Amino acid sequence: MEWMIKGGPMMVPILLCSVAAFAVIAERIMYLRGIKMNTRKFIGEISFALKRNRADEAIEMCDKSPGPLPRVLKAGILKYDRQKGEIKEAIQDAALHEIPRIEKNIGILATLAQICPLLGLLGTVLGMVEIFQKIQERSAALLPSTPSDLAGGIWQALIATAAGLIVAIPSLTAYNYFVNKVNAIIRDMEISATDLVNILSEKKEE
Repeated sequence: MEWMIKGGPMMVPILLCSVAAFAVIAERIMYLRGIKMNTRKFIGEISFALKRNRADEAIEMCDKSPGPLPRVLKAGILKYDRQKGEIKEAIQDAALHEIPRIEKNIGILATLAQICPLLGLLGTVLGMVEIFQKIQERSAALLPSTPSDLAGGIWQALIATAAGLIVAIPSLTAYNYFVNKVNAIIRDMEISATDLVNILSEKKEE
């Protein structure tokens, strides 16, 4: 609380930003853990079931498995007796609904990483303005201002900048991490969807 007070009024929005960043990071980590799966193993089991003409078994596996990939593949399997174009369209429609869930709230971290340093800088500028106002008042009253007084005011003003960076750096790091994870999930979905379309097309030709 002492540092919050010394850092000035901009410490309050910076604190709120830190709470928001922590909430988003915690929520995304829990979500990604919840949908984690062995993609190659799963698509292998789906492929094995379909090659034995057991589409119902493949659908049941999708229903029992968490995450966006099983739901996307299920949309394609439900169209197993249709033309290749219809299967692709069903998969694409399902993916359009799943991708926003995967990317949910990640943009907030990017926004916080940009805003927090600016809030900190604004807090420092306001603190510096206050310091020079006091120096001017002391000078007008013919009271001397010592270097220690000036230094003490400056370091207090810099607290806001430090706080903004403390929040921004982890937020930016988490944002880049989640973006990479999302890209990897989407890439796995695309590869698995292509494999599924090929499997269903081969079965239809047979």
